[in-house]
Amino acid sequence: MNRVAIVSGAAQGLGLAFAQRLVDEGYSVLGMDVNSDVESIAGITGVVADVSKRADVERVVEQAAEMGTIHVVVNNAGTWQKTPVESSWEQTLIDLDFITETNIKGVMLLSRAAVPHLKKSGGHIINLSSYYVLPAKSDGTNPPDTDLYNASKWALNGFTDAWAKSLEKDNVCVNGMCMGAVDTPMLRGLFPNNELPASLASQVMSPEAIAQQMMDIINSGRTGENFGAWVGEDIQLGAVPPLHKRITG
Repeated sequence: MNRVAIVSGAAQGLGLAFAQRLVDEGYSVLGMDVNSDVESIAGITGVVADVSKRADVERVVEQAAEMGTIHVVVNNAGTWQKTPVESSWEQTLIDLDFITETNIKGVMLLSRAAVPHLKKSGGHIINLSSYYVLPAKSDGTNPPDTDLYNASKWALNGFTDAWAKSLEKDNVCVNGMCMGAVDTPMLRGLFPNNELPASLASQVMSPEAIAQQMMDIINSGRTGENFGAWVGEDIQLGAVPPLHKRITG
């Protein structure tokens, strides 16, 4: 059986690391991104597509199904920006669409389009969230000027929890990945000249380490959990938590 994985936001950063790790594991990978660089990544089938557009998502899933049996969907595509609560109504509504179209609607569209295929394979959905939704271990969690981004990641808890419960009978596993600072273009873009401060650069997690955690989650067969990864700590799955702590810790 030719196992196929779909990775959204695969042109760079974590998405690229996920795609390459899945290729190493023998998957045929379809990477989708609004960035045309995705078409030139060696070893994967790169497709320019927008997860917030139903027609694009259906085209991607159809193409992936032609490559083999869809076994993994990684909802990695995401957007981030500051959204101060004092913003004007006009700007707030623009920001709301910008954040939620990808972070919420895109996750829903790609996952639901793939579910009929995943039911046949007993596959996996991985939702990329944030350590913001887990108990804080340091200052700076849930900063006040990113309310829409934060809300979008909390919304993923609803998807992960409900889908895991609904699809468990079909042997489909649904989990969230909730990491702290990872060395990605998105993180570097927050700093002048895309240079990480020395104090952060010495501790930040690597995309490859997070991609290994993704494979550990897939191989574990666990479902309905948010798996954390924190700067300065070993990246591991840990013991299965009680049911009421699997999503928010």
